Amino acid sequence: MTDGHLFNNILLGGRGGTNPGQLKVHAGGIAWRKQGGGKIIEVDKADIASLTWMKVPRAYQLGVRIKDGLFYKFIGFREQDVTNLTNFIQKSIGITPEEKQLSVTGHNWGGVDINGNMLTFLVGSKQAFEVSLADVAQTQLQGKTDVYLEFHVDDTTGANEKDSLMDLSFHVPTSNTQFVGDENRPPAEVFREKILTLADIGSSEEAVVTFEGIAILTPRGRYGVELHLSFLRLQGQANDFKIQYSSVVRLFLLPKSNQTHTFVIITLDPPIRKGQTLYPHIVIQFEAEAIVERQLSLSEELLATKYKDKLDSSYKGLVSEVFTKVLRGLSGAKVTRVGSFRSCQGGYAVKSSLKAEDGLLYPLEKGFFFLPKPPTLILHDEIEYVEFERHGAGGSSVSSHYFDLLVKLKNDQEHLFRNIQRSEYHSLFDFISGKGLKIMNLGDVQGANGVAAVLQNSDDDAVDPHLERIKNEAGGEESDEEDEDFVVEKDDGGSPTDDSEEDESDASESGGDKEKSAAKDLKKEAVGTKASSTKRKSKDGDEEGSKKRRQKKKKDPNAPKRAMSGFMFFSNAERENIKKSNPGMAFTDVGRALGERWKKMSAEEKEPFEAMARADSKRYKEAMAGYKSGGPTINVDSGDESE
Repeated sequence: MTDGHLFNNILLGGRGGTNPGQLKVHAGGIAWRKQGGGKIIEVDKADIASLTWMKVPRAYQLGVRIKDGLFYKFIGFREQDVTNLTNFIQKSIGITPEEKQLSVTGHNWGGVDINGNMLTFLVGSKQAFEVSLADVAQTQLQGKTDVYLEFHVDDTTGANEKDSLMDLSFHVPTSNTQFVGDENRPPAEVFREKILTLADIGSSEEAVVTFEGIAILTPRGRYGVELHLSFLRLQGQANDFKIQYSSVVRLFLLPKSNQTHTFVIITLDPPIRKGQTLYPHIVIQFEAEAIVERQLSLSEELLATKYKDKLDSSYKGLVSEVFTKVLRGLSGAKVTRVGSFRSCQGGYAVKSSLKAEDGLLYPLEKGFFFLPKPPTLILHDEIEYVEFERHGAGGSSVSSHYFDLLVKLKNDQEHLFRNIQRSEYHSLFDFISGKGLKIMNLGDVQGANGVAAVLQNSDDDAVDPHLERIKNEAGGEESDEEDEDFVVEKDDGGSPTDDSEEDESDASESGGDKEKSAAKDLKKEAVGTKASSTKRKSKDGDEEGSKKRRQKKKKDPNAPKRAMSGFMFFSNAERENIKKSNPGMAFTDVGRALGERWKKMSAEEKEPFEAMARADSKRYKEAMAGYKSGGPTINVDSGDESE
């Protein structure tokens, strides 16, 4: 929405919890986003029952009551905001906010107003305080005149939340006329029964469903998980957590690549605390093939009313699916599953490491999720750019089989996902570019050459415009051959040997490209110079062994050509057309133009090329099966295949 008013303010949570954020009032309703990301509250104008203004210490409070009984309170408005916002709400939403008075006399005698799930204590006609009955865990009648309320304990903690209301008592004299009783039921009992109909009472006594011996990776341990009507409880040998469903932001159901286990992640805001560590994500690991059967402890009345179309009376199926369905029905949180991304091996994630921890990076439709620890969720909207980097850019030939992915966020925070296999590059690049995320190469020449050397696939004759852009920005082209013969630690000083001269000569003659040979000469000279400055202790007796170590790995001419992506088929088909339409266009610009056209194409327009890619992938798998088994292999140029 472009028309609206934006305010910095605070959302008042249950029992006094505060969350700073931004409130936007527009013609369609009201939206609030927590500062730093997290919860987003959206209220459509059709769901708004009433709006109220109240003067509170040092600011004004806007109360928003929803038709289903929920009540949101936003504070932090200035006096001039009240007039402007009231006029805007009247014109765009069609509701006139009412003005409520706050009692500041300190009197503790008054009346009670119960509206929806909110209990308001009034002194005269002014509000003294207000509590949510959804936070009430237990209520007891003490004597004949006192009603005791006990509130839920929540093990989640916010940065600004230090104190929490635990219990509250009301004195309801027998002369009370608001809650009329009789000899058997005094007014206090009538008042308590009214609260019982609206509060979440009794759920702490019996769980709706229980899962025993669940393996939780963060916080680590085995827990019994109880799902109640308004909260979930994790019971372990050393720790016990109680979490209100209002703190559950989203659920994730992500199968592991090996298909033996499945992750279920419960994302919390605010997070739970264990010692001095905060846990915004509870990562649960289920066995992928485990089957369970569960009967829910819910009355038929609740299933037919409050949980209609949300829960069934019983479930049978995979334990991860049953757990997720019941938790979703009770908490109302949405579930995110794996998206369209597939790795080169057909999995849903790629292996990588983050902060020295090995794990899986899941490219999802709206973000990236690294699991199991440290569980890191990165939304696409938070990303400034991503950058492909060569892993271990100086030292080891092993590093040429891996690359790193740097994700730079808009808040200047960086996440470096390391040790990703080179074979996963095309899948990741196609997915990231398809999401419209900005892709950056390394800024320095050495780094750019390193990325091109790592990511360029010597078994594939197709041209990747992203790799070509990196190589061109580095100042020249590179040979298609793998650069495995140059290992700095093993080089004898960098001066050309007979073997290296023969390799260069062969490459130049067979390719007929003097520029490639020159670029390779410059690269070897530069790397050799660096090696000579760091290691000059080679002896004549070691030269023969050094040459053997630097022998180039020969490519098997019988190996099948690798499969091409749909984008590569599209590029091969349209590259000449773009060149004809734009004579003299630089190769880098041609690649960029192809990438832009691909991103703007619809799924229907991409389908012919994706079909070619599927057929080529099938061809490659069949050819590789024959190649590995020692049978005859026929190399087919993937660039010429079509349906």
